[in-house]
Amino acid sequence: MQLRYSFRLYPTRGEQAALGRAFGCARVVYNDAVRARRTAYEHKLPFPKIGALSRILITEAKKTPERAWLGEVSAVVLQQSLRDAESAYSNFFASLKGERKGPRLGEPSFKSRKDTRQAIRFTANARWKLTDAGHLLLPKIGEVKVRWSRTLPAVPSSVTVIKDSAEWYFASFVIGTDPETDQARFETPGPDAKIGIDLGLTHFAILSNGMKIDSPRFLRRAEKKLKKAQRELDRKQKGSRNRAEARLKLARAHAAVADARREFHHQLSTKLIRENQAIGVEDLAVRALARTRMAKSVHDAGWSQFVTMLEYKAQRYGRTLIKIGRFVPTSQTCHVCDRIDGPKPLHIRTWTCPGCRTVHDRDINSAINVKKAAGLGGHSLRSADKTTAPVVAQRSETGSHGLPDVARVA
Repeated sequence: MQLRYSFRLYPTRGEQAALGRAFGCARVVYNDAVRARRTAYEHKLPFPKIGALSRILITEAKKTPERAWLGEVSAVVLQQSLRDAESAYSNFFASLKGERKGPRLGEPSFKSRKDTRQAIRFTANARWKLTDAGHLLLPKIGEVKVRWSRTLPAVPSSVTVIKDSAEWYFASFVIGTDPETDQARFETPGPDAKIGIDLGLTHFAILSNGMKIDSPRFLRRAEKKLKKAQRELDRKQKGSRNRAEARLKLARAHAAVADARREFHHQLSTKLIRENQAIGVEDLAVRALARTRMAKSVHDAGWSQFVTMLEYKAQRYGRTLIKIGRFVPTSQTCHVCDRIDGPKPLHIRTWTCPGCRTVHDRDINSAINVKKAAGLGGHSLRSADKTTAPVVAQRSETGSHGLPDVARVA
């Protein structure tokens, strides 16, 4: 399978200027391709093919005074920008026809130089390479310093250079991993190493073995600092240098929260995958829950990101992940006698089964029922709607940034 390994870049001022030109040229070519498509649609003409667009928007455009500066960057970057536009339209049409899963996609729009994320991609034919000194040599940009948090497991096939809203630069390498090597990385757990996970807000995860993992609540803990940075930004005059510095300070504060949450999810998902052969988890309706009064807490927990990590790591390391239907009454069912006792308000954390008189911890009982509904132990849960979701590879996999371990395992 293919994964992305991201590393921090530290370009010099000259290299930042060269990267800025590359970002700008790629953006212009992308916008020209979108404009050509829209013009063809308005005049009821066939959409131009990517070969014709490459000739008109890149090769011939470089010879004109208005686009002569396109020759200052690598041609591969411009070609990849055209392919990105082509892929955006392919996804758009597939979404219209119902051939693409997920929410309906809109028509590709123009990119702006004020976008919070800028990116360019170099494939193998761009002749980029990693130097003996550990720098990333990019054509027409230079040798950019890389902070290596770990070694690459294989030779990368491409690299994407990204500048985010915090004005930090990253290199994202695409690596093809070997399944046999990956599955030999961790010792294979025993056949009884199966677990069910109930995700929550008070505790981030409750396991069917009775373990509760506290929710770090990164956003809540940083809320005071974020509010102060936001107030300082609001007081600055628009267009001023002070406002630009305040915006950067706020963006980096938000980036620190997101990085800490992602690191916590990576550590916990890797631990669960290493220790268990099979895992059952609920298919939560996060999009719907994010429209309730618990929206901030739901976003702060980041359940979708965590489950996605479990999915691709299960595929990578030869584990089994089963997602049960979201309508299975895991919190209403006694895991001992399978009696459904009906809905219960959130403030009720323990309850007694009227049938067998067993006293249940609401969360642990739900986690056990998740395990049973996934077919990982015990009798099948009554009214279970078990579904096995397709495993999707993670688009980015970050390494350790030396953050403190904020997960408290009870």
